[in-house]
Amino acid sequence: MIIRETFAKELDRLRDQIIRMGSEAEDNLQTAVSALMTRNIAVSEQIIQADQWFNEIQIEVTMDSLKLIATQQPIASDLRFIAAVMGIANELERIHDYIKGLGKISVLIGDEPIPEGVMTELPLMAEKTKGMLNRAITAFTLRDADAARKIPLLDDEIDDLYKVIYRQLAEFIMEHPQEIDAMHRLDWANHNLERLADRVSNICEWIVYMDTGSLVEFN
Repeated sequence: MIIRETFAKELDRLRDQIIRMGSEAEDNLQTAVSALMTRNIAVSEQIIQADQWFNEIQIEVTMDSLKLIATQQPIASDLRFIAAVMGIANELERIHDYIKGLGKISVLIGDEPIPEGVMTELPLMAEKTKGMLNRAITAFTLRDADAARKIPLLDDEIDDLYKVIYRQLAEFIMEHPQEIDAMHRLDWANHNLERLADRVSNICEWIVYMDTGSLVEFN
């Protein structure tokens, strides 16, 4: 009984680590986009530095998960949970790579302001992506496969905003061809947010697997 109680506490700790990773990613996403739009280089550099924690915690979660598998002989439902934790931790680490990328793009651009009429939808795109991530972490916490299945449907809104921003950048390049390098960097910021939303859909796949044992693909 004591061994099982200890195992349950370790599973709870893994869950809490995922929740913390998700919360940190949400906060850093909002901060990174705000810093990019307002040209706050100092904050953008802080976002870049924050990525080290995600690298370290992802490794820690993976090693702790493997240790539990090796020493506790988990039953099927617990094994699915542990597998999902490892998969979600990996997705969150990759998500923060995209967030770090926003910081790097901001630093590369320097103190030049973003031209008027360009990237106007990026804050909304970030808000919607953050909302998807928040709902995914909540679905993970509740082990709610039905909720997880609904979240990837929101990705169409992200794709639409991506296309709006892409057109804004293309139109600006046509009028100001000398700014093509800067606009390409901003397009990478747009691309990072679009890919980030895809990673959230991957998290939802793990949640469905954790709850049902079924493998699904949302992308």
